[in-house]
Amino acid sequence: MRRFRYTDPDFEAAFAAFVDERRDTPEEVDAIVRDVLAAVRSEGLPALLRFAREFDGVDLDETSIRVSADEIAAGAAECSIEVRAAIAFAAGRIEAYHRRQRPADQQFTDEAGVQLGWRWTALDAVGIYVPGGRAAYPSTVLMNAVPARVAGVGRIAMVTPPGRLQPAVLAAAQEAGVAEIWRVGGAQAVAALAYGAGPIQSVDKIVGPGNAFVTAAKRRVYGVVGIDALAGPSEIVVVADGANRPDWIAADLLSQAEHDPAAQSILITDDEAFASRVEAAIADQLSNLATAESASASWRDHGAILIAPLDEAPRLVDRIAPEHVEFAVADPERLADRVRHAGAIFLGRYAPEAIGDYVAGSNHVLPTSRAARFSSGLSLYDFLKRTSIVKCDEAAFAALAPATVALAEAEGLPAHARSAAIRMGQNG
Repeated sequence: MRRFRYTDPDFEAAFAAFVDERRDTPEEVDAIVRDVLAAVRSEGLPALLRFAREFDGVDLDETSIRVSADEIAAGAAECSIEVRAAIAFAAGRIEAYHRRQRPADQQFTDEAGVQLGWRWTALDAVGIYVPGGRAAYPSTVLMNAVPARVAGVGRIAMVTPPGRLQPAVLAAAQEAGVAEIWRVGGAQAVAALAYGAGPIQSVDKIVGPGNAFVTAAKRRVYGVVGIDALAGPSEIVVVADGANRPDWIAADLLSQAEHDPAAQSILITDDEAFASRVEAAIADQLSNLATAESASASWRDHGAILIAPLDEAPRLVDRIAPEHVEFAVADPERLADRVRHAGAIFLGRYAPEAIGDYVAGSNHVLPTSRAARFSSGLSLYDFLKRTSIVKCDEAAFAALAPATVALAEAEGLPAHARSAAIRMGQNG
């Protein structure tokens, strides 16, 4: 963990160097992914089954690669009543939030008499990647599948690494209406969704987070299919004054650090004594945290404490452009309203980021690695596409045609010009 003080003469340069440090995919990962994608594209199912044995130590065939309806029901039934109730509660809130995002179709006639508009239609098929390995993520299922279902996506195919599927994941799939689940993970799962492989039909878009191999695969198949984003390690910035309980803020910082050794947690405060108390609380909580190995590495290698005036916090946050930012201060809106670049903003001392991860209703699939400068989190719009509509009668065409011809000729496209000129009675 590093500590930066705003009063230090080299603060700006040191802070800029810290922000620009890379935590992205090594080149060797991309090389492996390239070969995996090529194998699945050319061989299909045999490549998937081979990679399941090679990477996951699991023997599958054309039948067992799919999770049956009976397996989904039986697995979901193993989930505790308490967790199933929490899943249903979260799903309801996620659905309500995303229903409010639905855009309206529009049609209007402008001053030239041209009828213009647009309409929204849902994607036909979407693939959802649900990570395995470090933990079970029923929340990932809900955050990706519920908005897709609300949008009206016709087919939702879920892929997840082979092995025992956690009851909570199956319960979330059942709650979200996902009936198509495949035991395939990593880059090979992305390839199967993009190109099709045996019984797995290709989709139109792939969403959901994954490890470095999954992210590299999504980057390579973009264009063949759509993708939501290139997910990097988790990030959080907590802006806090000295009136907070240090153990609360420590827990918030560790909530992201525990995801991955490459995750990043940053505290911005104007109270150096408070910062030291938070640092001590982090050490105390790490002593009995089940995920301490990942959290300790993250905090040690990528964590930071910035001692700065709180009025400087919005500028510093914008420079970081984090996935999540909390404003645990007395008047959070005063500072948060000045922030332009953040995936999600949490306001007040009782709005920890963990609430957003699960049950607030907003989506927890958010831009990382400073991508909040130019992109947004997952939403209903990721599962919809907009089609423009243009209608001209003779009079409206006459108003637009001369400029069309002039511009087409200026661009050296005579067939374009003729398409309009011929309707004007000109030979073109």
